[in-house]
Amino acid sequence: MAGFDKVVTSYSDAMTGLEDGMTVIAGGFGLCGIPEGLIAQIKRQGTRDLTLVSNNCGVDGFGLGLLLEDKQISKMIASYVGENALFEQQLLSGELDVELTPQGTLAEKMRAGGAGIPAFYTATGVGTPVAEGKETRSIKGREYLLEPSIIGDFAIVKAWKADRYGNCIYRHTAMNFNPMAATAGKITVLEVEEIVEPGELEPSQIHTPGIYIDRVIKGEFEKRIEKTTTRAAKS
Repeated sequence: MAGFDKVVTSYSDAMTGLEDGMTVIAGGFGLCGIPEGLIAQIKRQGTRDLTLVSNNCGVDGFGLGLLLEDKQISKMIASYVGENALFEQQLLSGELDVELTPQGTLAEKMRAGGAGIPAFYTATGVGTPVAEGKETRSIKGREYLLEPSIIGDFAIVKAWKADRYGNCIYRHTAMNFNPMAATAGKITVLEVEEIVEPGELEPSQIHTPGIYIDRVIKGEFEKRIEKTTTRAAKS
């Protein structure tokens, strides 16, 4: 069973094969449940002309926002701009090609891609700019858009625990886009807080089976808070 061991010990090994012009799907929501170390490795490698698929693009100077600094991303497929001023600036200036996609549709694009479904119909976006140029179909008296699924050359995801075979468990809100992203990459790299031996994870608690995972690396996470709101102290 030694061939099933997917653990790598360096970030360069984890991201081997990533090349200019590829599509990368990234799990996480804002700064929650993001593969911080894998994103930083893409920054270090200097890989360019990337199409990035993620709910948003982090914040200025952290998360996927790091990749905007040197214009490593040429196209962003996301559901919103979020708290990232550089993302907004590059969008408005035309430096960054942005495909804004309804959040549920984006999640289903990843899930469908991982399930081998090339496209699906959804009512979301009918009659809006989202529908421009897309095939529509009336089903039982309601209009639907045909949305293509997404498959990435790489998927980078973050989990709480994984065994050496890649079976993993996400924790709390890291369950956001990570499970869908994990299935939708031709190569999926998993960054985790803890690696355990096979058999230590309760089988019924595993969220993503190792069949979808190609590499596993143990990371150190800052877990930065995206926006801090505090209450004034009482005098």
